[in-house]
Amino acid sequence: MKVNCKTRLKFDIYNFFERAINMDIKEILKKVDHTLLSQTATFNEIKTICDDAIKYGVASVCIAPSFVKRAKEYTKGAISICTVIGFPNGYSTTATKVFEAEDAIKNGADEIDMVINLGYVKEGLYKEQLDEIKKVKEACGNKVLKVIIETCLLTDEEKIKMCEVVTESGADFIKTSTGFSTSGATFDDIALFAKYVGKNVKIKAAGGISSINDAEKFISLGASRLGTSRIVKIVKEK
Repeated sequence: MKVNCKTRLKFDIYNFFERAINMDIKEILKKVDHTLLSQTATFNEIKTICDDAIKYGVASVCIAPSFVKRAKEYTKGAISICTVIGFPNGYSTTATKVFEAEDAIKNGADEIDMVINLGYVKEGLYKEQLDEIKKVKEACGNKVLKVIIETCLLTDEEKIKMCEVVTESGADFIKTSTGFSTSGATFDDIALFAKYVGKNVKIKAAGGISSINDAEKFISLGASRLGTSRIVKIVKEK
């Protein structure tokens, strides 16, 4: 079949935009912590998200601590394994969180997402909260530590103060949400983080990220990571 110049041009333009869109999606996927933290998750489901994580080139899989060792053995180092401690309420003792972090790393975790003690924040015990994060960071060594401050339960003043605390603590990321409270990440919270957190701290948006447009917006506002199960599912369905 003969293809005229106009038709070929249309094909070339279509292919150009298709490649551009695919590159954009790949860039988004590189920032995704592909997450499964359901209480009823099975290891077969964990294996599926690990397979998808490797296939689509995400930043990590974020899974419960009880699955870390098996996931590490299953993936053979092909993907970073992230897990959670003090999750989801944050009111474990500091010693418990330190043990959880050490145990997770011993089992093969590459990244740790810890929940702060929200009671400390409400009481204004920021020094105590700072000390806790520092101890967990020390337990993490050279592994990545993300600090979940559960923004939906804090005032703007408390969020700003926690930006200062996380910056001083030496943690690698500040993270919005567990996904198990009253709401998840908001655009306003990411903008606030970007304004008040130190240059040494990256930003993770998590909870309720349900579309590619959401993902792009969070990234444009300053998020370096996205905690979500939906982005990979959207890409798989295309």
